[in-house]
Amino acid sequence: MILKSGSISAIVGAIVLMVATMLHPMGANPGDPIAAFTEYAADKLWVASHLGQFLSVGLIFVGLYGLSRSLRNDAIEWVANLGLLIALAALVLAAVLQAIDGVALKVMVDRWAVAADAQKQSAFDAAFAVRQIEIGAASFTAILFGTAGILFGISLTASPLYPTWLGWLAIVGGTGTAVGGLVTAFTGFSVAAMNLAMPFNFIMIVWIALTGALMWRQADGTK
Repeated sequence: MILKSGSISAIVGAIVLMVATMLHPMGANPGDPIAAFTEYAADKLWVASHLGQFLSVGLIFVGLYGLSRSLRNDAIEWVANLGLLIALAALVLAAVLQAIDGVALKVMVDRWAVAADAQKQSAFDAAFAVRQIEIGAASFTAILFGTAGILFGISLTASPLYPTWLGWLAIVGGTGTAVGGLVTAFTGFSVAAMNLAMPFNFIMIVWIALTGALMWRQADGTK
């Protein structure tokens, strides 16, 4: 029951994350605050898309919990357990991130968009300050999720229950995601940070979905 619930949660979580991410406006350069804020203020689905992103992260965590349970009798079970604890920390920080990005930032950019000329600069400065807090939360969320992916990948490569390539996929995706978080911490939502993070984030989503499918097979007693 736990494996099948985790399997469904992982697959649905990956799908919801893809859909919610596609709903997020991506036309403006996120490193250009004026262009980005203008785009965000015009988006009517901003809060909904970010709530969808948080829902997806919660579902993915349930999937990782199921994965950790399926690895409980392996020799390096403790590595998967450590990965789950770090994933829990990432889930908590993801909630903080979506509260900042999905709610607080939207309010601030909306106020900036309609502010009178005399208040325009102060409204922008306030929104920019919230943006910097968002960058900090986003960078640490990526570092934590990437680290969790690496640890689960190590466990999977040593487990006879899953194919070795699934573990390496997690290690590669997790490493790139964590490094992307580090680059974000130093450079913000720069072109370099986005170009590094996005491909590896996609690899992590694919890994989650494939893991969910293979967990279902494990639940049915097949390999």
